[in-house]
Amino acid sequence: MRFGERLGAAVAEHGPLCVGIDPHPGLLASWGLAPDVAGLERFALTCVEAFGGRVAVVKPQSAFFEAHGSRGVAVLERVISDLRDSGTLVLVDAKRGDIGSTMAAYAAAYLTEGSPLAGDAVTVSPYLGFGSLAPALDAAAANGRGIFALALTSNPEGASVQRATGPDGRSVAQAVVDAAARANAGLDPLGDVGLVIGATVGDHGLDLSDLHGYVLAPGFGAQGATVADLRAVFGPELRGVLPASSRDVLRHGPGAASLRSAVDAVRRSLEM
Repeated sequence: MRFGERLGAAVAEHGPLCVGIDPHPGLLASWGLAPDVAGLERFALTCVEAFGGRVAVVKPQSAFFEAHGSRGVAVLERVISDLRDSGTLVLVDAKRGDIGSTMAAYAAAYLTEGSPLAGDAVTVSPYLGFGSLAPALDAAAANGRGIFALALTSNPEGASVQRATGPDGRSVAQAVVDAAARANAGLDPLGDVGLVIGATVGDHGLDLSDLHGYVLAPGFGAQGATVADLRAVFGPELRGVLPASSRDVLRHGPGAASLRSAVDAVRRSLEM
């Protein structure tokens, strides 16, 4: 099955929630864990135990693992493997973006079967031009995986680039949306190229009607976005929207049971 098909099935079974695994040093401390590889591993594997088989998508933030060097990356590899073994889709939040052979190498690492870093999808940056993502698009299609391209992020600095207007009158973010829509054309029910649009961006001014793909909406929960905000930004039906919550769930650790209870509460809030 294509990634879009597998994601659709996962959302139908578990609801649209995407939960992050963000081993921030502050969170490790709040769990009573040391900011070292042992603490990282305990944190991450507790999250796997709590979330595996319970949510549609889990999103480990690669940077917090990379900060610990090769041993931290080895923990990330185990997290990806264990989540996939549980039947849970993994979105590796790496935000990679480059050109030519370098982008092809990133695609091999995160999207190619057999790579220990390959989840089911990866976040990518299109800001060297959407065409620079061609190796990732090709690898995703060949391996039944997906990508989520940054379109309109919630950080204030992003607006100066993403909302800038090009020669054709479209915003840069709209050009990314349109390129993703072309990549998804003809795929049913939804395509394999998703976008990242912050849940806190407010009136985004984007035309998403032809996207035919999923939208990852970070910022839900601890960063301030509510269900009402999601509906205001994306429309009342929220079709294809994956609200992403990390700290709002992770603060309930260190027990796996309390993390599961937090996930259940967030999922119930999305049904209201």
